[in-house]
Order: sequence, then C-alpha cells, then structure tokens
Amino acid sequence: MPRQSTQEWIRLSLRTPGILIFGMVFAPCGWILNLTATVAPNWRTLNNLPNRPVDEFIQQGIWEICRATTVNTRQDCTLQDTTYFNNQIIEIAQGLMVASLIVTLIGLAVAIPGVRCWRDRPNWVVAGLGGILIFLSGVMVIIPIAWYTHILDEIATVSPTVDVQVGYCIILGYIGGIFEIVGGFVMFIGICRCCGGKNRGETRVEEVRGIRFGNRKQPQRRVEVPSLDRPRSIAASSSVPYSKDSMDEDVSFPRAKSPAVRTINTSYSGRPYDADL
Repeated sequence: MPRQSTQEWIRLSLRTPGILIFGMVFAPCGWILNLTATVAPNWRTLNNLPNRPVDEFIQQGIWEICRATTVNTRQDCTLQDTTYFNNQIIEIAQGLMVASLIVTLIGLAVAIPGVRCWRDRPNWVVAGLGGILIFLSGVMVIIPIAWYTHILDEIATVSPTVDVQVGYCIILGYIGGIFEIVGGFVMFIGICRCCGGKNRGETRVEEVRGIRFGNRKQPQRRVEVPSLDRPRSIAASSSVPYSKDSMDEDVSFPRAKSPAVRTINTSYSGRPYDADL
C-alpha cells in the first residue's frame, strides 16, 4: 500500500500571526507589572498599630518596610524588622520574583527572532520556545504571590489587634503573572498546528488550488429570446407624430374641394345682358 504523502500548507498573507502578536503584547505588559510588584514596598499594609497615632500605618514589601500617615504622603523607609525578613516566604519571594523578571527577558529575546515577519513564515519552534520561557516566568510570579496571600495574617504580626490588609503589589503580581502565563501559552500553541491551520494563518495547498481552479464559476450562457414585438410602420417609428402622406391617405372627415380657377375670355363679342351688369 503506497504511503500517503504529507500535506503541504501555505500562508496566504505575510502578516505576523495573531497568536504571536497576542503573546508579544501580553508578555511585556506582565513584565512591567511584575517589576512594580517586586520593587514596591506594599505587599501588605498594617493599620491600628499599638502605641502609635491612629492615622499612621506600615507598608511591608519583600525588600523594605515603610511608615507613612494618611495626612502626609512622605514615607520613612528606613525601618528594620528582622523577624519579618526571616520568614521563609520572604526569601523565596525575593528569589522567584527576580528570576521571573530575568526569564521573561530571556523569553522575549528568544521569541523575537521567531516572530519577525520579514520572511515568508515565522520560525514556530523558536517562537514556541520563547513562549515556554514566558509561561514559566508567569508561574514563578504566581507561586510567591499566592503563598504570601495565603499566610498574610501569619507573617510576623506585631499584635492581634493589628489590621492586616492586602497591598497593591499582590494585585499587580497576580495580573502580571496571568498576563505572562496566557501570553506564553498562546505563543506555544504555534508549535502544533491546530484548528485546521487557522492558528498559524495557514491553508492546505489542495484547498488553495481548489479555490483558484476547481471551484471557478463558469460564465452564464446567454440565451437569445425572440422578440414578440410586431414591426411598426415608418410613420409609427418616426419621431414626427404625422407626415404629409399619412394625412392624404387616411382622413376621417371630408375635405372641401379647392375652387377651380376661372379664366376670363377676352374674345367674347356678344351683346351684354342685364344680368352681366
């Protein structure tokens, strides 16, 4: 039994595929959000501090701790808390967040040569490898963010009366990690052809040939239909409503005869009568 030949695929457009554009947009956006979550000192906020003013609160990050008030925007970030920084989650978060930023940059550097559109088709293997790295960087962000949120109230709380709230870095970290996970996964889909090649913007060569040659519509055959109109007279086809000949041939009323021309005979020599006078 002869072996079936491999199907050939072709790209009808030189545009960059949508899945690659999607990944190349989401990955940098997620990297910026993760960078903000890494360096900003607001993973959690402590309110109602004992023996402190009511309007004072403390913001704790993975690198530093700041004190601020609701009436003054200036922060004091010189606070030291060895008990807080000795928690296991802090060390893990520092390592994973920095590693995620580095891996994202490496993933973008790998994916860019495969996504460039100056060639007929992208390099799907290179772009897919870049997508895997971006996906892993998003996972590196979600792990410490989710762990920190899970033990938010257990991380070196000063007093049971302290009100612990989630900081904006946690929210930015979740959004940035999801952006990178989704963007990297979508780029990785390009390695395998699915949805009939639509994910790559490709079409089977047989289908293209069928569209261009096999399914061409035949021109409609023109059928001559005989005319049923009767030939009209010259007078009817003329733009003039009537002619002189038609008036002479067809008259619907009697016409007066023109009087005969009287001739005067000058040679009459008879006697004139009274009637002639």
